[in-house]
Amino acid sequence: MSDPQSTPRFGADLITFYDPAFWQVASDRELAATAAERPEWFWTRLLDSAVEAGLSTLELTFPPGDWRTALAAFGSADGFRKELDVRGLSVLSGFFVDISSQPSLESTDWAALTEQALEYAEFLASMGCSTMVAGLPMRTTRDAVPPLFVDLGYATRLGGHLNEIAAATLRGSGVRLALHTEAHSVFWTPRDIDLFMMATDPLYVAFCPDTGHIRMSGSEPAGVAERHRERIVIAHWKDASGTAPFDIPIDEHLHHDHQTYFRRVGAGAVDWAAWAALMARTGLRDDVLLEVDAVPDPVAELTAARTFIQHDLLPLLHGSTS
Repeated sequence: MSDPQSTPRFGADLITFYDPAFWQVASDRELAATAAERPEWFWTRLLDSAVEAGLSTLELTFPPGDWRTALAAFGSADGFRKELDVRGLSVLSGFFVDISSQPSLESTDWAALTEQALEYAEFLASMGCSTMVAGLPMRTTRDAVPPLFVDLGYATRLGGHLNEIAAATLRGSGVRLALHTEAHSVFWTPRDIDLFMMATDPLYVAFCPDTGHIRMSGSEPAGVAERHRERIVIAHWKDASGTAPFDIPIDEHLHHDHQTYFRRVGAGAVDWAAWAALMARTGLRDDVLLEVDAVPDPVAELTAARTFIQHDLLPLLHGSTS
């Protein structure tokens, strides 16, 4: 049992390190190409930077900070684990992007998608990790023809597929699927979150609230997540400057548009006192997974976030208001 007064283990989603300026390259495309050609260069600097930022855990994500690029860098799961071990790092979770990239429920090969999830879950389990975080499909722009209506029927159909994938990874590798809140996706607003929590089976499908994305919907993350706190198995700690417009174009530029709103923990509009108190009630005080989407100096941003939490939030994480 952990010391109730101890400092949590800090981790980060690896998208935090994706700014091309950090790698001294000109673009996302160049970063992806260089990492594919020189995976050991990419992963060695990434892991060393994580240590410099005071991290203990990582969330793997889409390329180049993904599991396949890690295998290419170090030859095998054992080789990757050794690189983590010598630095005092471990894998806390892995982001499964494939569900969110599906264009429609009807055209998706759900059997193939489940196989991809099973393969990823097996790798995560080999890292001692039991959580796979998944984003859901993006909405279409509000004036799209035909429009995408995220109604009970849509949630029921997608929820059924999520149940099947979650049951498969849990049965196959003991890895739990947790749904991640993403701005302008079908799982963003408080109503969306309630809808998909209702449409999925709590015995299989868990919840990963992302504070920054929820705050961008105009809602307070602690109040939204409280309603489903028994299903929270992991959370992304990220700040946001305020509410994002609902009617912006949902296209290939969207994720870069999101970055203009994101801030490191303590530098935006999230009520962190309320959030820390919620994390204390859920029992998730031991692991804090930080995220700032693609910043030029991730070590400085992560260090500042850790400092804020250690100086301002530890009593609340320990369940004390004194």
